[in-house]
Amino acid sequence: MLKRTHNCGELGASHLGSSVVLAGWVDSNRDHGGLVFLDLRDRYGRTQVVFDSESHGQLHDLAQKLHSEDVIAVRGKVRHRPEGTVNPNLPTGEVEVVAEELELLNSAQTPPFEISDWTESSTEVRLKHRYLDLRRPKMQRSLITRHHICQAMRRFLTDDGFIEIETPFMTTSTPEGARDYLVPSRLHHGSFYALPQSPQLFKQLLMVAGFDKYFQIARCFRDEDSRADRQPEFTQLDVEMSFIDEEDMLSVTEKMLAYVMREALDTEITVPFPRIPYSDALERYGSDKPDTRYGLELKDVSDIASRSEFGVFKGAVSGGGVVKGLCVPGASPSFSRKDLDTLTSFAQEQGAKGLAWFRVQDGSLNSPIAKFFSEDLQQQLTSRMEAAPDDLLLFIADRRTVANSVCCLLRDHLAKKLDLIPQEGFTLLWVVDFPMFELNEDSGEIEPAHHPFASPVPEDEPKLEDAPLEVRARAYDLVLNGTEIASGNIRIHKPDIQRRIFRALGITDEQAEQRFGFLLRALSYGAPPHGGIAFGLDRFVMCLLGFDTIRDVIAFPKTQRGFCPLTGAPASAGEDQLRELGIKIRDEEAT
Repeated sequence: MLKRTHNCGELGASHLGSSVVLAGWVDSNRDHGGLVFLDLRDRYGRTQVVFDSESHGQLHDLAQKLHSEDVIAVRGKVRHRPEGTVNPNLPTGEVEVVAEELELLNSAQTPPFEISDWTESSTEVRLKHRYLDLRRPKMQRSLITRHHICQAMRRFLTDDGFIEIETPFMTTSTPEGARDYLVPSRLHHGSFYALPQSPQLFKQLLMVAGFDKYFQIARCFRDEDSRADRQPEFTQLDVEMSFIDEEDMLSVTEKMLAYVMREALDTEITVPFPRIPYSDALERYGSDKPDTRYGLELKDVSDIASRSEFGVFKGAVSGGGVVKGLCVPGASPSFSRKDLDTLTSFAQEQGAKGLAWFRVQDGSLNSPIAKFFSEDLQQQLTSRMEAAPDDLLLFIADRRTVANSVCCLLRDHLAKKLDLIPQEGFTLLWVVDFPMFELNEDSGEIEPAHHPFASPVPEDEPKLEDAPLEVRARAYDLVLNGTEIASGNIRIHKPDIQRRIFRALGITDEQAEQRFGFLLRALSYGAPPHGGIAFGLDRFVMCLLGFDTIRDVIAFPKTQRGFCPLTGAPASAGEDQLRELGIKIRDEEAT
């Protein structure tokens, strides 16, 4: 077999006259009669190879029969391309290889889709033939960049004194906010391991063990429906430090990101990042992961709306709700009544009861509901919304959570529709001062806003029993261009505080001992103050590369239903396997 001497992306003027061997896939084959021009491709790039019938007739004939994606090796001489044929868009575009020997390493069937960045094949087909999809230059660039990002993270953390330690995949179930994947035990029938949603408890135990700076690029698992930015199995960069406070963790993270962006993307970012309190983020943007690259900030006009004669607004406020709105600069003339009806339908699809609107015209407000607002109230609305002539005002009246959520979705929808989102650059910010708990409006139960191991703000500890919803956590999230890419907090390091948090969540001391006895015991043996952060690595890379889904930065992802079209997983198990595990599949129809 011909042994490769160079890859398909490195030949240039310095190689003129050299004898080289290239190997790769046939990207294209162009027959010009006495000459066959073939583009040979590997993950490094493309090189043009020429087969001349006059000097090597047999090779020319063989080249004519090659098909796209055939695997070949070629030996030949590097020469300058003829005048007028240089390709300035290709790194190897100055030269070509004149073939002197050809070896067909493997022939290929016709692929089910074009191996190019412009393929229009469906996601299902591409995932079924992922090994072909990954030949596309776009996908290869994605995974190569991901590799460089991971290596930059490792270099920075290692140089800063962190130790990379692996934690178990098979562990016990912990409350992380999603369903666990369970693994049945063959040796302990009726018992199950849980695949980790994160290495949370183990990294805390490592702090107790004295490894004061830990990191891990960890695989994690959550049994929940996939979305564009979510998969049932995913990767996160996990970081933990001892003897620190929030400032230390945020500072290390910012320095690491500046290093990663510079090393992997040749991009400079400014540190420190801005910080926005959680309550401000919800009030101004309707979200705890705000996209601040554009305006359209939300305003609360409940006090003004409650003094109007408009029943919908008055009823919402008197019922404990709010009226939230946003101002769309200069949009009034371009939005027809049909456009506004479409926006109303959009708001209703997102959970709102309706959408109220005003056009700002000639110093007053124009709307079917303007008659319910006195001239003074109209002026107050205009002032509060910081509106100018030709602006469009949109309002949602509902419970605060619904109003914020729908206004946030409206804001995002309008920013895309009006092309307000910059296509270049990265905007990073911290969201801080999170609540410790939140109320599940469906069940009425208190749940952890992050997880039950986050430390409460010390001055709020007296409220844990009597006013838990007023307790703040020492938590922080990192947001990139409107997407949460990392989350962390300072942990509880005293067992008595941890027990009080469990009790606030309705976990009795007995239940806590049964489920978390190992953690409570560890904390009682001299646990240092500690905290950390975890990056959703897939999501982070997706945002950096400008993709719309994390499937494009994962080698072998699954569908939204958690199915792998490539391997057919999940699949049924044989009777012998089930019998060994002590499992019997229930017949749903029979029950």
